[in-house]
Amino acid sequence: MAEDNETYSACEFIKDRLYFATLRVRPKNTANTHYFSMDEELVYESFYADFGPLNLAMLYRYCCKVNTNLKSFTLSRKKLVHYTSHDQKKRANAALLIGAYAVIYLKRSPEEAYRTLISGNNTGYLPFRDAAVGECVFNLTLIDCLQGISKALEHGFINFERFDVEEYEHYERVENGDMNWIIPGKLLAFSSPHPHSKMEKGYPLHAPEAYFDYFRQNDIKAVVRFNRKLYDSRKFEDAGFEHHDLFFHDGTTPSDLIIRRFLHICESTEGAVAAHCKAGLGRTGTLIGCYLMKHFWFTAAEAIAWVRLCRPGSIIGRQQNFLEE
Repeated sequence: MAEDNETYSACEFIKDRLYFATLRVRPKNTANTHYFSMDEELVYESFYADFGPLNLAMLYRYCCKVNTNLKSFTLSRKKLVHYTSHDQKKRANAALLIGAYAVIYLKRSPEEAYRTLISGNNTGYLPFRDAAVGECVFNLTLIDCLQGISKALEHGFINFERFDVEEYEHYERVENGDMNWIIPGKLLAFSSPHPHSKMEKGYPLHAPEAYFDYFRQNDIKAVVRFNRKLYDSRKFEDAGFEHHDLFFHDGTTPSDLIIRRFLHICESTEGAVAAHCKAGLGRTGTLIGCYLMKHFWFTAAEAIAWVRLCRPGSIIGRQQNFLEE
């Protein structure tokens, strides 16, 4: 793999087998080396100036591809090089994919995986930023994300042996409910239901009834609303779900009372809790972050990283600093 050092500085993840490289030009496969890139295959859909991290389904698909390549008979004698471009945003997402693969499948610590990524001539990686409009007030680093994934693994939130990628991709779509599990079997984040199911400006809006079957199948017992009332809560209550209102303004941070009440609801509910604000990103992600920090000892940055991997765009602006403080 003797290439021009200026354009080629490969990080070795599995000796003589799996590498990561940042290249200026698309390389050609050789008798000894197979190159692959995910830059155009796995693409982050931004809200504003955010550009990652890529979601859990994309991470799962990446891990499957690497495992398939490693087991492939035709590639068995070749070095496998995951390459990315010098586009700083694509490079950060690519590095997270292979770093996470090392944590999940190669049983590396987040620190070991990160050390490999910055070995040789490799410069650091662009930090991820939130989905807010305006300047970035909090940098979420690559190591934060790897540590968040490691914590999630430790607590059984990730199990790629049983992960249903089609189900994840189905329910995260707006037309199918716009919902993501952050803590499987315990905390689901979703966007606010509306009074009636209908199409508005090309977007589907869902009435509470649209969620009943899924909630019952997944043992969801309580619904928590953080935004102003867009639907009648009695619809959930009449269907057998507890319903709690903990309103605070969009883009702001919760009071101590709201945090205590939310934690109490989660702790006293036998079963899972579905939480939402208007989009199910800022206020919802912040409160779920508090639960992760209290019960699973996530740091603020690890909590932000994990919530965003599950539900991109979550926890916005000063909500990030609030969790850290």
